[in-house]
Amino acid sequence: MSMGGGNPQLQELAQQLEEIEEQQEALEGEIERLQGEKQDINEAIEAIGELESGSMVQVPVGGDAYVRAEIQDIDEVVVSLGGGYAAERDQDGAVATLETKQDTLDERIEDLRSEIAELETESEKLEERAQQMQAQQLQQMQQQQQQQDDE
Repeated sequence: MSMGGGNPQLQELAQQLEEIEEQQEALEGEIERLQGEKQDINEAIEAIGELESGSMVQVPVGGDAYVRAEIQDIDEVVVSLGGGYAAERDQDGAVATLETKQDTLDERIEDLRSEIAELETESEKLEERAQQMQAQQLQQMQQQQQQQDDE
C-alpha cells in the first residue's frame, strides 16, 4: 500500500505498520526456533525409547566430529533442566522431563501466536485508518479541483 508522499500522518502510519511487520517477523522467527527445539526433543525421546544398554551410538565431540560409544546403562540419562542445571534420570524419567519441556515450548509458541494475532489486528486498524485518510485527502483534492474549475 502506498502511503501518500506529503502527509506526515500517513508517513507515521506507514512507519508504524513497518514496525509491526518487523515485530511479526521476529516473533515468527522465534516460533521457528522453538519448533526446531521441539523437533530436537522429539528425536531425543525417540532415541531414548529405542536404545538399550549395550547399544553402540555416535557421540558428537564438536566440529561435526563423532566418536563411537557403547551405552553402559540406558537408565542413566542426563537431562538438562534449564538454567545450566542437569539431572540424571532413568529412561522413563528422562522421557517425562523432555515431554514437560515440550509442553513448555508449546505454551510459549501459543503465547507468540497470540502476540502475532494482536499485531495483525493492530496492523489492520492502522491500514484502515490510512485508507480513510487517503480517501479524505483524495476527496479534498477533488473538491479543490472542482472549485478551481468553477472559477
